[in-house]
Amino acid sequence: MHLKTVHAWKNLPREERGASVALGNFDGVHRGHQQVIAQAAKAALAGKTPLGVISFDPHPRRLFRPTEPAFKLMTHAQQARALGGLGVDLFYLLPFDFEMASFGDREFVEKVLVEGLGVKHVAAGFDISFGRGRTGSADLMKAYGHEYGFTVSIAEPVASRDGEKFSSTGVRDALRAGHPEQAARILGRPFAIEGVVRRGQQLGRQLGFPTANVEVEDYVVPKLGVYATRTRLPDGREVPGVANLGNNPTTGEVETRLETWLFDFDEDLYGQVIETDLIAFLRPELKFDSIDLLVQQVLKDEQAARAIVAPGF
Repeated sequence: MHLKTVHAWKNLPREERGASVALGNFDGVHRGHQQVIAQAAKAALAGKTPLGVISFDPHPRRLFRPTEPAFKLMTHAQQARALGGLGVDLFYLLPFDFEMASFGDREFVEKVLVEGLGVKHVAAGFDISFGRGRTGSADLMKAYGHEYGFTVSIAEPVASRDGEKFSSTGVRDALRAGHPEQAARILGRPFAIEGVVRRGQQLGRQLGFPTANVEVEDYVVPKLGVYATRTRLPDGREVPGVANLGNNPTTGEVETRLETWLFDFDEDLYGQVIETDLIAFLRPELKFDSIDLLVQQVLKDEQAARAIVAPGF
């Protein structure tokens, strides 16, 4: 069964009910999240049910703290691909609106999980909170499971061998500090920015290094600067490159965006969706006194990036 995304919890057809589910926001689908989903998968196998993941759109923080800076680690399309890769059948991307936000913990379990989704098992992290005022806890979920007839498993915190906790906050902190390798260790894969290639000033093309420009939009903003990258094209090809993440202080301030020079590549990508992994941070974004100095630095950045993502070329 291929992953199916479900955007509702009311009046669902039979084939979209009765799953063993993992409950959480799962932004990043990092290695800690993967442990929770693995517990739901174990229950799905034992109970011969579909494997489901419940998340929310928008993220509850967007509703309660709308002025907070962007913080997302992935788009919903990236999230769905990551979950599909883990064998998830049903991705419940539930609308987090004022009705959902008004439910107390018991109401959430009764209306959404039991009456709406008909869950057979709920897997959650040790720090799960649910319901208005975040009053629901792991222990309460176990009690509700006993009362309403579904089983519950709670995943303990997961950390690396050197004690590094696997959390979405840890990923964001690592990215903001300019440590994409650390973020990748927590995620289990590189952090990647996906978006539509927009037409820019085309200055790079004139100078000999054409860039594919993608707006950062709702993503957490990593440390501004230059990165060694790897970009996936719509046809699945992966192309090494070097990218500037920033506001272009030398040639005129713009909204924060990722401008990627794909090595040894000369095809039109305008209007296409690409996904670029941030592999290594090379240097902070700089303002140059002249275009000549900018070009000299870009060529140095190219050599540094090639050494990391395209050695021998």
